[in-house]
Amino acid sequence: MSVSPALPGPLAASALVAVGGATGAVLRYQAGRAVTAAVGPAAAGVFPWATLAVNVAGSLAMGLLAGWLARHGSGGEAWRLLLGVGLLGGFTTFSAFSLEMILMIERGAVGAAAIYAFFSVLAGAAALFAGLLVMRVAG
Repeated sequence: MSVSPALPGPLAASALVAVGGATGAVLRYQAGRAVTAAVGPAAAGVFPWATLAVNVAGSLAMGLLAGWLARHGSGGEAWRLLLGVGLLGGFTTFSAFSLEMILMIERGAVGAAAIYAFFSVLAGAAALFAGLLVMRVAG
């Protein structure tokens, strides 16, 4: 079985995701600090401005990356892993959610995209609430 030279092997792919993910996580932290400093701690305590800013910026970056990769075709797997899965995954998973939902809509699966969006938000919030409840009862 031959492997295309454009596709990194499993170890190299994992390294690309790890480097990108670590960088994205640091960028997420620093962006949160910058937004909190810009709006002030009091405003940041009332509304999650930093999370909103990161989610929107990450979604814009994911759109730009996906568009660039689609336009330039082959040879982009390493960039997809480093920047899309790693960097933007570490920066915000909301960007991956946004990309997946829009791709579903573009494929004509509008109903499935709506269900995906609804249950991603609802199930995510419910799971977080369940985790908090379990830990509060256990503690």
